[in-house]
Amino acid sequence: MTDTDTALQPKKKGLTRRQKRGLSRGVQYAVFAAAVIAFAVTADWGRLQNQFAQADIAKQMFPDVITLALKNTVLYTLSGFVVGLVLGMVIALMRLSSVGPYRWLASVYIEIFRGLPALLIFIFVGVAVPLAFPGTEIPGGTYGKVALALGLVSAAYMAETIRAGIQAVPKGQTEAARSLGFSPAKAMVSIIIPQAFRIILPPLTNELVLLFKDSSLVLFLGVTLEERELSKFGRDLASTTANSTPILVAGLCYLLVTIPLSFVVRRMESKAQEAIR
Repeated sequence: MTDTDTALQPKKKGLTRRQKRGLSRGVQYAVFAAAVIAFAVTADWGRLQNQFAQADIAKQMFPDVITLALKNTVLYTLSGFVVGLVLGMVIALMRLSSVGPYRWLASVYIEIFRGLPALLIFIFVGVAVPLAFPGTEIPGGTYGKVALALGLVSAAYMAETIRAGIQAVPKGQTEAARSLGFSPAKAMVSIIIPQAFRIILPPLTNELVLLFKDSSLVLFLGVTLEERELSKFGRDLASTTANSTPILVAGLCYLLVTIPLSFVVRRMESKAQEAIR
């Protein structure tokens, strides 16, 4: 074979980038399908059904699981969110203050309460506060304690979110407000904060989802039968019936709230990205 014949032969080409992506995707789908099939084949569905899917036990939970447990969970979450939002706003403004001690105090609070597990905060509110202030009762009883505990936990995260939102507002907005005769405080309240909240609404809604799950820690405060939330309600019935069906039903009730909220967060984030474009 001559050199000319060799040059005329077509060169072998490897896979294109698109083909490689398709091959990689196909391998991933195959691995996922294999894992699902292996789980379906090896799992003991009869035992799972007996332990987690007893219809008669699930029926015993209604309507109390909705009218009592879910209602209390929602109330705990909303009260904690309100306390956390108000406290977080104050801490965020302190963090942005020109007064040094305010900034230092806000920074210390954020670092401490972001670093501590939520469980320790609940124990602190339930045990340390009564010891530190003998004879003092937190208003609202258990609901007040839960609101305070969840508020302390969420305020540290909300403060940083609010601070970032305020700083994301263009400085020209502040300058325009000042040129119109607004005082710094009035410009912050009337112009900057409303615009900042439009920016931070998705992460704040996401924080609401996290608080909804953290409300399960209320059991460490020692609640009565009428104050039980979803986790405590499901756990008590699971102990009574020696079956895990109540826990599964409680978990489904959590998803009944968290999945729509998560969908709302995604929608708000997509709309925010479209507005930026």
